[in-house]
Amino acid sequence: MSIGSSYPVGWSTPGPQPARPLPPTRAAVPLGLRLLAASLCGLLALTVTAAVFVRTYPGQWWDGALLPRAERGGGYEQQTVLVGPAKTVLAAFGSPTLLAALLGAVLVVGALRRRLVAGVVGVALVLCAVVVAGAVKSALPRPDLQIESSTTHNSFPSGHVAAATALLLAFMLVLPGWARRWLAVPGAAGVAVIASATMIAGWHRFSDALGGVLLGVALFCLAAAALVAWRGDRGVDGRPDGGGLWRALAEAAAGLVVLVGALVVVVPELAATVQRGALVAIAVAGAVTMFLVGSVVFLVRATDFAGPLPARPRPSTGSQKIS
Repeated sequence: MSIGSSYPVGWSTPGPQPARPLPPTRAAVPLGLRLLAASLCGLLALTVTAAVFVRTYPGQWWDGALLPRAERGGGYEQQTVLVGPAKTVLAAFGSPTLLAALLGAVLVVGALRRRLVAGVVGVALVLCAVVVAGAVKSALPRPDLQIESSTTHNSFPSGHVAAATALLLAFMLVLPGWARRWLAVPGAAGVAVIASATMIAGWHRFSDALGGVLLGVALFCLAAAALVAWRGDRGVDGRPDGGGLWRALAEAAAGLVVLVGALVVVVPELAATVQRGALVAIAVAGAVTMFLVGSVVFLVRATDFAGPLPARPRPSTGSQKIS
């Protein structure tokens, strides 16, 4: 029946439609795979840096332009009053007694925090960085490309910088998350000081310092991935909540303020005593160190390397009897 319209009257309105299922969310990548990917990226960056700065004409030229050889003696020691302090820093850090004490501190902190295995891995990380840096320097040839400011002596990568980077990150394996974040900025600044000292003293080129940082970071990511696999922690939910995000932003802002303040004090002193090329090399090496250390610390921010996780009880699949 219809009344003045072609639309039928009396039909019931359709009821509520069943809700459509939400599309499945994409699973987050496990932490171990992310660390392995970061390690591979670090090794790739290390290989590219070696290929460009050691094996090509533009790379060798840039190393020589940033840190030119001295006119007298032919060495790379920079003409600045900071040569003496730079050599003092390198001599202190290269002391076997100090290095043994720092490695012992990693083990002690690991034992006190119930992360002894992580402490042992941290010590192995530092020793591996030193051995690998020495092996690469011995095996990697540096061709003579007829560049006036270059030599055929290969010093890539810097063993001092690789050891300093690995030592800082070794402490990240044994410290809790809140302590890692506060150690990252002064620790990265210390690594940057050692990298700058190697360039000022003429021990290493700019590419050597950069390669040392990349080597230490790549080995740390590999060691952290091994610890994550040993612990059995997938670590797929690494996203911080609202409070954690604001706390991370506040810590980053505080670290940035400290870094800018240090630069305001230090850079004028450096600019007055160091050539422009060396100043650029020091600034870039420090910035790269800060970025790489901050990145890997953020990557493992929610990871605890204390020990293997207890096995989760499996839910029973059998039917329960009803009395």
